[in-house]
Amino acid sequence: MFKKLQLNWSSLFGLLLFALSVWVMSRELQEYNYRHLLDSLATIPKRRLSESIWLTVIGYLVMVPYDILGLSYANCSLNWKRIALTNFISSVFSNTIGMALLTGSAIRYRFYSSWGVPPWAIAQAIAFVNFTFWLGMFALAGLIFLINPLAIPPQLHLPFVSVRPIGIIFLLLIIVYLLASLLLRKPLRIGSQEFRFPNFKISIVQIIISSCDWLLAAAVVYVLLPSHLSISYGNFLEIYLLAMFAGVVSNIPGGLGVFETVILLILSSEVSAVSIFSSLLAYRVVYYFFPLIVATAALGLYELKHGTKNITGKM
Repeated sequence: MFKKLQLNWSSLFGLLLFALSVWVMSRELQEYNYRHLLDSLATIPKRRLSESIWLTVIGYLVMVPYDILGLSYANCSLNWKRIALTNFISSVFSNTIGMALLTGSAIRYRFYSSWGVPPWAIAQAIAFVNFTFWLGMFALAGLIFLINPLAIPPQLHLPFVSVRPIGIIFLLLIIVYLLASLLLRKPLRIGSQEFRFPNFKISIVQIIISSCDWLLAAAVVYVLLPSHLSISYGNFLEIYLLAMFAGVVSNIPGGLGVFETVILLILSSEVSAVSIFSSLLAYRVVYYFFPLIVATAALGLYELKHGTKNITGKM
């Protein structure tokens, strides 16, 4: 009886996520009038727009190993197509809506539990995936912030003049994580569950995969920037990482507003703010809005095929 009730609630939650995604898309459209979206895209050369779309596709493919490694870490095996579907939908929701521990994690639990993955294994995989996401940010930003420190705009009211102290903190966190993967063999017990650090090789793979994810995401924005903006990809990557870090910490869906503000403050002295905003708007459409449409459709089809069947079949 309890198992049936749990399954029903799981199916209802999947439908709730579907409704939430539709609400987010409608809110995005209210924030940016559709004419503005069309005008923004019209000012960008088709070649650059095509490049940004392909980079987005590759970027979401690069995220799939997050869950492959996460399930392997939890000693579970699953068909790669199911893993890819779960990773794509959960990654899109996490990126667009924010609050990854509530959105992406809930979707992973919804899908993996329906395919027979034990709850404790799902919890371990979720923890692994979320750690992996941050490891790439800390590694990349740590190195770049330390080697080529960017001056922080005073309007952000941060306690640092440059990003170098942030880079040092990030690198220290990476060093601690790698040392723990080398030295800590005993699992950490949290309540009734045990969590262990991945071995050193897996930790390095985590950093590489996550770094590639961040590099590709930054490249999506870079190819959409005005062509007359004279900035190298390396220098823009530093700005992007600072803006994304501020956006993620804010926990605002997709870092909306915070991300754009940081980039505008830094780049608006070189080109017009309108040109930059147009590129960032196109980035929102390509990297967030279009994938959200696809992920919502995939989630909706899945729930129509499986979720409603479970709900009606148990009544």
